[in-house]
Amino acid sequence: MNLSTQLLHILGSGASAYISARNMRDLQTRPNTLAALQMAESGSVPFLEALSARATAEGDTWLAERLARHAADERRHGQIFAQALKQLNKQLIDFKSIPQTTNDGTPDERRRSPFFEAYFSDYSSEALKPENIDWTVFFASTYILELDASKDFVRMANALPDTDPASVNLKKGILSVAHDETGHAAYLREAMERQLSSAAVDEAIDIWRTRKVNALIAMVGGFLQKGGKMPALTQEGMPDRAEVALELVAAN
Repeated sequence: MNLSTQLLHILGSGASAYISARNMRDLQTRPNTLAALQMAESGSVPFLEALSARATAEGDTWLAERLARHAADERRHGQIFAQALKQLNKQLIDFKSIPQTTNDGTPDERRRSPFFEAYFSDYSSEALKPENIDWTVFFASTYILELDASKDFVRMANALPDTDPASVNLKKGILSVAHDETGHAAYLREAMERQLSSAAVDEAIDIWRTRKVNALIAMVGGFLQKGGKMPALTQEGMPDRAEVALELVAAN
């Protein structure tokens, strides 16, 4: 990275860290933050599983095993955030019940990710499918995301208060997520090093670090333009049938 990109990386990461930590600590914004994290973690599972199957078909057992483990981790992460939402009597909205476009014909913003649109600009959706994506593009782009996420999760965990059991348990869960993300970044870098020279690895990382900086600045700018408000991603949670039954028994 050149000096200007390094400075923008520091500024953009700092702004993003502040926003995410603040939104996690505030009980008013915590549900939406948890829902967004649940979407991101759980949503990556099918993609990673498909990549694992592709690696198996290509004879790369080492990579297939790590991708399968990565997918299992992300599924568990989604469950951690879903459980935290449940404790707040919230759950992720049912996207099947939401129109794909608004009244004016534009895509519903809850179905869009301005960050990823900027991060993967110039790449078609077809080129990013698991059966088509270039392995170096996947390794380098995901390495940057996992490496930064490991640090972001630690900041979010540390922003939580130690005054109530729910926050303490959530903090432990998020720190376990951060630990997993560190491991993901490590195997992704190793995957690059198995295929590329040291110079090529550094170049790929530099390219995707720059893309991340640009995408992050665009995302933070859009967030601030909206007054710091995120689109609603949660709805009131419905208690499990077992819980309802226990409450009825207790009442009688």
